[in-house]
Formats: sequence, structure tokens, C-alpha cells
Amino acid sequence: MLLLSASSSCNKLPKGANPDCYIVKMSTSKGDIYIELSNETPQHRDNFVKLVKEGFYDSLAFHRVIKDFMVQGGDPDTRNFKPGTHYGSGDLGYTIPAEFVPSLFHKKGALAAARTGDNVNPEKRSSASQFYIVQGKVTPKEEIDILASRMDAQRRQNAGQQAVNQFASENMDKLRAMPREEANRLIDSIGQTAATAAKGFTMSQEQREAYTSIGGTPFLDGEYTVFGQVIQGIEVVDAIAASETDDMDCPKNVVLIKKMEIINTPKNLK
Repeated sequence: MLLLSASSSCNKLPKGANPDCYIVKMSTSKGDIYIELSNETPQHRDNFVKLVKEGFYDSLAFHRVIKDFMVQGGDPDTRNFKPGTHYGSGDLGYTIPAEFVPSLFHKKGALAAARTGDNVNPEKRSSASQFYIVQGKVTPKEEIDILASRMDAQRRQNAGQQAVNQFASENMDKLRAMPREEANRLIDSIGQTAATAAKGFTMSQEQREAYTSIGGTPFLDGEYTVFGQVIQGIEVVDAIAASETDDMDCPKNVVLIKKMEIINTPKNLK
């Protein structure tokens, strides 16, 4: 298959595009979105490029749209989109290991991979095909420290609960044989120890500046893999996010991904 580079493609690259990165043009029924894929998340990058080249995303629909949050697509079941149908479970039968990079976070325009929840996916592995683009909203400067503190506390609490759940599932007979108060003290100790030792969450200055200026969804950082960024067409994302939806956040009128194509291939990856 022919790989289109900046010099060979009929599509002009957006201003500021990095020629050392793959650039994807996503043509939708609301307009065109140009996305730069990060080289710091090679497994997600290569999988996305493969699917784009195969035409997998062509004629799929955005199936989950939430204003001031994100727009989601990539469910193969939406190829024959029917309003009022519940989508979101379609996929390709494999997952991709999480690739968390501190410099790639959920600011407005971030491209990230959807995934199943921690209860069935504690390693936070990504969906093979489903993705979302962040719209988000601006966090006031006077609230950013409070938000960061809450996120840190929540991450530690989640780590503690996860440790408790794992211990309980592996030692249920032992716990049942213990006096209730003793078992509760042991469980509390395990949870507190895990929460204290957990990595938690630290918000960088770059994140603070982005979230208090262009906005985003900071509470998703470290939870879902970000692997690209919209470099042109963010107004199209806003238009999609403004779509009228049903009570399942599905657009009442189809918002189609007409076509995706690679309009720049890095020289070292040809």
C-alpha cells in the first residue's frame, strides 16, 4: 500500500505539524479534523495507523458524545448506525498495553484510547479500535490546586480498595475464620498501607497551564492512554460535542466519520 508523505500527498499539512510524526486527516460529516500521532506511544500509534490504512474507520459513527467532556467513536457496530441503539461494546478482540507518558495528557483536543473499567481491566489496557477526542472545559486557576489534591486522594483511595479486594478474594477462608473485629482491622491496615504507598497523582506546571487556559479533562490523566493531539479542526470537535443526544449520550442524528487517511508519514517509518 502506498504511504503518503507530506511531499507526495495532495493534502496540505496543517501549520505547525511535525513532519516526524504521522498526521491523520479525519473527514467527518461536521468537517475535517487533523490529528498528530505521538511517537512516544508507539504501540497505540502503530495500531491506529494500521486501522486507518485498512479503512477500518471509514463510515463509522460517533456513538457517544458529551458536551464539555469528549466525543467517542471506533465501535465497528456503528457502520450501520441506527439512532436509539445502544453502542459501545463493539471491538476487534484484542487490547493494547497502557502507554502513559507524563507529557501526553487530557488537554482539549487530545486523542485517547477508550477501555473497559478497572474492575475487569486493572492494567488499564486500551481498546483496539475505540477512541475519544477531548473537548473538556476550563478549570479556574483558583480551583486547580483543590482539583489536584482531590485527584491524588482519589487515586490513593482506589489503590487501597484494589489491594483490599485482591487480598479478600485470595484469603476469604482465612478472613471468615477470624473474629469480625480482627478481620476488619486487618483489612483496614492493608487498605491504608496500599493507599500510602500508591503513586497518587501529581499535576505538572504544563498541565496546570493547559487546564486553566484551553481546558480539558484532567481527571482522566493516568487512567486512559493519550496518543495524539488535534492540530487543526478543533472547532469540528466542538460541533460534534454540541450534537443533540439521547439519554445514552448517543447522537440523535448520525455524525459520520466519512474517511480517515494518513497525510504524512515520517521518513524513518516509511
